[in-house]
Parts: sequence; structure tokens; C-alpha cells
Amino acid sequence: MEGGIVVERVSHVYAQRGRNVHVLDDISLAIRHGQFVALVGPSGSGKTTLLDILSGLVPLQAGDVLVAGRAPHAGRPDTARMFARDALLPWLSAYQNVYFAARTRPGLQEREKAILTLLNEVGLHGFERVYPRQLSQGMRQRVALARTFSLQSAYVFLDEPFGALDAQTKLLLQDKLLALWERFRSTVVLVTHDLGEAVALSDRVIVMSSRPGRILADVTIDLPRPRSVRALQTRREYHEIYSRLWRELERAAGMTPESVGAG
Repeated sequence: MEGGIVVERVSHVYAQRGRNVHVLDDISLAIRHGQFVALVGPSGSGKTTLLDILSGLVPLQAGDVLVAGRAPHAGRPDTARMFARDALLPWLSAYQNVYFAARTRPGLQEREKAILTLLNEVGLHGFERVYPRQLSQGMRQRVALARTFSLQSAYVFLDEPFGALDAQTKLLLQDKLLALWERFRSTVVLVTHDLGEAVALSDRVIVMSSRPGRILADVTIDLPRPRSVRALQTRREYHEIYSRLWRELERAAGMTPESVGAG
């Protein structure tokens, strides 16, 4: 698939305390360029490991992976990664943290105006010169979001970027993320435990099984764009898709109504 992501028969095993832990089993997946795809599944299902492989942070053990026609590796200029925690440099201001990342990419050295625009878009106007210790966790994640999109990467990998935030801040930042994605149209792969987040943001949701992770379902999110995360809460279609994904997650975790009743 030219310009997209292709995963073919990927398996992965970790050596842990003298035993092998089988994390991924025979994963195959194709993502078109410009798609927003979410990975959901029980804890330990290998979602983050798959994201690490796509990002080039974990070596491929078995199978094949192509990102834009090439094998992934860390430091590629066409990829960006955002973690669950902001990972800001404490001795740099909000602006400097974003600039520090942007200046590592060829042709992005002189980007002051663009960085200030990004910080304004994520709601940090007036906080550009403030240091991380003076920012709330939600504001720090806003800086991290601006930093990620300042790289203007064609492929963006997000690992539960809003998982540690309160519900209101999470909704606000989800809308900010959607606005940035609409602007840059990167290919995004998001790992999340939040089904509402997965439905609201994504074009597709991939449901993974308990360890070893396998793909149980590939659900198309047929909701019109552009979207507002908050406005979607009132749509019947949103809740129907949410319910379907919840049933798939119950199956992934082996928690059918029958099994719960038998317990």
C-alpha cells in the first residue's frame, strides 16, 4: 500500500524473568495514508508493543511492517510519537519545548510564528514562556500535542495521550487533536482504553484480544467529518457504534454476560 502502513503476520515475544511472554500473535493490518485508526483491547493485549514496532522503537521479530513503503526505524523524519506522559524538558519553556523538537527536522529551524500559532490553537496563548513545573498536567499535555504536530510528520503514533486527564480536559484536548488532524491530515494510530475517544476520533477502530494480542474486529466509524467530540454525545449512531465496540471488548476479555453470571 503506497503511502500507508502495512502490517503482515507480526508476532512478538518478550523475555521476562526467565520466561517468554507471547504479546502479539499473527497481526495483519493495512492503513491508508491519512486515516485515523484507534487500537483498543484489554490491558496487556500488545497495543503499545504494536505502536512501538510501527514507531521503530522496538525491533521487529517476526512478520513484515512497512510505513510509507519502508521498514520503521527510530528517528525517521516522517514519524512522530506522543506518549501518555508529556515528557517535557523541565528546563525549557512551553515554547522552547516545541521549538527544541521542531529544530531537529530539516527545514524547520525558523518556525517561531508557526509554533506560536500551534500553542495558541491548543489554548496556551499567554503561557508560551512558562516552564512545565508551572503548568497543570492538562496544559503540559497541550504542549506535548503542539510539539507532536509541530514536526508536521506524515505518520503520528499516540499512546494514550489523554489517559491521565480529567473528563472535561480530555474532551477539550480531543477536540484540539481533531482540529490539528483535520489541518495536517497525518496518518494517525492511537492506542486508547477510552471507547468514547476511539469512536469520536477515528475512521476505524481495531479491537485486539487478550494476550497474545490478535485482531478480533475492524470496525469502520461511519460518522461525518468534521466532528465535535462533545456534539457526538447526542448522536444515536455514536452510541450504537460504542455499544458494538463494548460487546467486542467483552468478547476480547472473555466477559460475556453468560460468563459473568456464572462467576
